[in-house]
Amino acid sequence: MWDAADQFRANSGLKAQEYSGPILGLIFLRFAEVRFAARRARLEAVGTSSRRGSRVEEAAAYHAEGILYLAPEARFDHLLTLPEVADIGARVNAAMRLIEQHNPQLAGVLPRTYNLFTSTLLKELLKKVSEIPATVDFDAFGRIYEYFLGEFARSEGQKGGEFYTPSCIVKLLTEIIEPFHGRILDPACGSGGMFVQSARFVAEHQKNPAAELAICGVEKTDETGRLCRLNLAVHGLEGDIRHGGNVNSYYDDPHDATGAFDFVLANPPFNVNAVDKERLADMVGAGRRFPFGLPRTDNANYLWIQLFWSALDAAGRAGFVMANSASDARSSEQDLRQKLIEARAVDVMVAVGPNMFYTVTLPCTLWFLDRGKAKTKRADTVLFIDARHIYRQVDRAHRDWTSAQIGFLANLVRLYRGEALDFTLGGSVAEAKLKEVFSHLPPAEGPRCIRSNGDDSEVFSPRPPGEGPRCICSNGDDSEVFSPRPPGIGIYTNSKIG
Repeated sequence: MWDAADQFRANSGLKAQEYSGPILGLIFLRFAEVRFAARRARLEAVGTSSRRGSRVEEAAAYHAEGILYLAPEARFDHLLTLPEVADIGARVNAAMRLIEQHNPQLAGVLPRTYNLFTSTLLKELLKKVSEIPATVDFDAFGRIYEYFLGEFARSEGQKGGEFYTPSCIVKLLTEIIEPFHGRILDPACGSGGMFVQSARFVAEHQKNPAAELAICGVEKTDETGRLCRLNLAVHGLEGDIRHGGNVNSYYDDPHDATGAFDFVLANPPFNVNAVDKERLADMVGAGRRFPFGLPRTDNANYLWIQLFWSALDAAGRAGFVMANSASDARSSEQDLRQKLIEARAVDVMVAVGPNMFYTVTLPCTLWFLDRGKAKTKRADTVLFIDARHIYRQVDRAHRDWTSAQIGFLANLVRLYRGEALDFTLGGSVAEAKLKEVFSHLPPAEGPRCIRSNGDDSEVFSPRPPGEGPRCICSNGDDSEVFSPRPPGIGIYTNSKIG
């Protein structure tokens, strides 16, 4: 599907950013129609015996089941059968308006620039999207949508990086903070990948994401905020996403976030300058958005880090992507880092190698905060994992992590925390590698292992602090094989590490 859609674009004269939103809108419409048709069939069956009569054209009958109502002119099959002589672009725009009219939660979200496309091109695109079988499950639609998001991000270069974080990075963030239940915030939410992966994490552990998670996001770019809301809708999710206008996470707090969230996930822009610190003066101090103070340098990294920390409740966890420079910056940023560490909230740091992102080749660091850590035995420890040599080579310029590699890294953290191991992601390959690394340890009352098939058993115990296992890396192919590297994992117990 992607190859065909990309070929159509190449012949259209449209830029990638002009093309991406409308294509994603058509995938969304196909998804919405499949769910609508299934609900309509059930209503038709009930209507023949109901004393109330048929409800097949009542929007409320669909909304009650979390399904969008589609008027006849807004249905995918109706658009698919339009002749080329019709102004298909105008008809699709009208369909999107009707969907928003009958489903207020999507107001202002759907693309309405189909007039840029010729009727011939739209006809071909509708035919191609119609090839998605109506029998596939809803999660498959979400994965198609995410795949297209990723490919558009790759093709749009720097702009793509503003709205999309590679899924392997997001998966590791969620595996480590474990957002099973609660309120989740992303103050730089882009297209909403952090929310979607959090929901998938909940679903993979046999829970209903819509019932377990309350989603809140902020996105300064209006177009990207609409993309986020559409992404949530494709995955059957809803959230409070504030976007566009003059909303800006540095200066605005539309969710009254301080101390209000169980989880924070984010990939903020790195090394932003020219933030107006005078506007932040009233937000500095204990119990406020910037509890440790403002950096004197013209760099916003430690503004973001404090926003994440201050949004957490007393037991909250955060996982976010950050520039490497934030880990060893000097001067006022070093002072802020020391205060953060002395607050006993920094839990885990993961060094990530280059070429994991579509827009930059530089390495980065994943930070994990845990406000509840202060009351545990690891209060004065920080786990450092050097994962720079763990990757799969996708192509010459891009790398990612396999599920087994993500599962291995996440379970290293669970060992450190003394938690039950969980191989829902990574399965037997991740479990075997972890056993191999720790196999020489004597039996002990170690953590228990949760496998993807649901059983559990005692496996192995964590090493004492300071005796971390070797760093594990991939051989670069798709076989998910690991090979040993020099020591790369350590536990540090100095709470005043600068």
